[in-house]
Amino acid sequence: MPKINFAEGPEDLLSFVEMGKISGYDFLSGILEGKYPAPPIAKTLDYRMSEVTEGRVVFSGQPQFMHFNPINSVHGGWFGVLLDSCMACAVQSVLPAGKGYTTLEYKVNILRAATVDTGPLDAIGTVIHAGRRVATAEGRMVDAGGKIYATGTTTCMIMDLPQG
Repeated sequence: MPKINFAEGPEDLLSFVEMGKISGYDFLSGILEGKYPAPPIAKTLDYRMSEVTEGRVVFSGQPQFMHFNPINSVHGGWFGVLLDSCMACAVQSVLPAGKGYTTLEYKVNILRAATVDTGPLDAIGTVIHAGRRVATAEGRMVDAGGKIYATGTTTCMIMDLPQG
């Protein structure tokens, strides 16, 4: 099996070295503006980043039949992916150039089922604390009327990105 050099990254995503040259906020703003490519998982699960400010990131998605589990509602993993994305990216939005993160753990509480009739949902991530090595964030998934469908928390490890 061929080895993948993760320091260089795939052609259609920025490498760790390229990401390390800009702040997390500039990187995420670049994705939102179309300057940098969106991650492939967003296409797979049909969601998108819709807002970026320092310490807060929003992802939006429409529950669809392809997201259903066998009990006729949206699979918990769909909630998890959107909440992990908004919370971790909220952390990324406060990182200076040269710093990156990885999710150490996250927890999701699904408070109500979502179906194709639910309408669009926003996953809103907000930083709680960002230190030199560890950051935490919280997330809420809400509908257009503000009704909460799920909540989450995350802990991320902050690290140095490879230098070019």
